[in-house]
Amino acid sequence: MASLSDKPWRRLRWLVLAPHADDETLGAGALIAQMSAAGQFAGLVYLTDGSGSHETLINGAGRLIATRRREAATALFRLTGSRRNPPMHLNWKDAAPAAREGFDFARTVARVAAMCRRLQVDAIAVTSLDEPHCDLVVAAQIAYAVKGQAKRRLTIAEYCVWGEVSATRRYHAVRTRSMPIGRRRQALRSHRSQLTPFYGPGFQLPKDKQRMSASDVLFIERSS
Repeated sequence: MASLSDKPWRRLRWLVLAPHADDETLGAGALIAQMSAAGQFAGLVYLTDGSGSHETLINGAGRLIATRRREAATALFRLTGSRRNPPMHLNWKDAAPAAREGFDFARTVARVAAMCRRLQVDAIAVTSLDEPHCDLVVAAQIAYAVKGQAKRRLTIAEYCVWGEVSATRRYHAVRTRSMPIGRRRQALRSHRSQLTPFYGPGFQLPKDKQRMSASDVLFIERSS
């Protein structure tokens, strides 16, 4: 398997697009750590606001959103060792993706494209088109739409959180360097709302998903 340290991948400047807060650690934590150490990490963008992970009282969603933003910032700090570039947020509602033909989708594509130009991004790491969750799929659709509008070469690399890339697709599989697994676990533990029952009824990450690899595998379409 090719290495992210090999040509042509090693000189790219990366933006990570994560549908939910914790997807970045689960699927791209080693990528973030490696690119940050190399000075080639452009930033982290979250698609959704996190308000749908738990049941909330009327007018209580804002508190959950603020909690998950704090957790996300801490996780990124533990992956990179820096707070210079806090996460960016697109604020979509969980599990309510905009239609690809609609205004909200087009506006988000324009925002991410502007980020890529401003941050001089060469590659976007995003969840796979083959993931089973609608938010993960639409994040990939956004990334490919940004690529279609880009005026410079832009590589899209898919990472997996819940599913697998279809064997029928043609892609380069590229592995990151290994990172200290304890550091990755600490980053995941930052997402306390997703790991414990203390926030009431809602999502709780299964134990088997908390056992992460020290490295990531990225899938880059051969046509790119």
